[in-house]
Amino acid sequence: MHRNFLKTDQLTVAFGGIVALSNVTLSIAEGRTTAILGPNGAGKTTLFNAIAGAVRPTGGRVFFQGADITKASPSRRCHSGIARTFQITQPFSGLSVRENVMVPLAAGGMSMKQAREEASTYIDFVGLNAKAEDPARVLSTGQRKRLELARALSTHPKLLLLDEVTGGVDRPSIPELLNVIRRLREERNITIVVVEHNMEVLLGLADDAFFLNRGEVIVEGSIAEVADHETVRRIYLGDADAAA
Repeated sequence: MHRNFLKTDQLTVAFGGIVALSNVTLSIAEGRTTAILGPNGAGKTTLFNAIAGAVRPTGGRVFFQGADITKASPSRRCHSGIARTFQITQPFSGLSVRENVMVPLAAGGMSMKQAREEASTYIDFVGLNAKAEDPARVLSTGQRKRLELARALSTHPKLLLLDEVTGGVDRPSIPELLNVIRRLREERNITIVVVEHNMEVLLGLADDAFFLNRGEVIVEGSIAEVADHETVRRIYLGDADAAA
């Protein structure tokens, strides 16, 4: 197991006078699921953007599988094995589920016939076979989240960044969605980093955790240790006992 599969070193991102991330150093182990916790505005999505290449750091570096990717383009990072999903899903609403998954495959040079066949395997994996020919606009939020997972799978990721994976999903649909995520790691050997507000979900999904507040890492450790930490309970969970 590569213990520094993904690493940030003193990562800093500033927008004008606003410092979104301040000297964030963290290490993600290969083959594990790591949670990024923190209140709104803590810098969680900015961290994802910096790892995926959507924003350029003001300072510090990002390493993936030992290589410095700080200056690499988003497409190069994708080709190296980094994929992400978004808090607000962004499918091509007028295209079918199958066509949505075919887009990145065809863009990579695959024939339409081969892209259709390969897309089917990813659609099957996330449990959307019954919706394969439906336009993405008719999907529920939970189904859109699974479509995003299928699209991410089509890039053959080694690392998957999941931003608010259960956000907006109706409660009965969450267990099935979480089962798909567990299978990504167990059956596809994908390392997962997840931003999620639902602590109950994280306790059943993540191995490790980092807690961010105001752009800084405050607590790190196993998910159980971080969830039970006094600072996390006070800031994140609003635990009156911890604040006493």
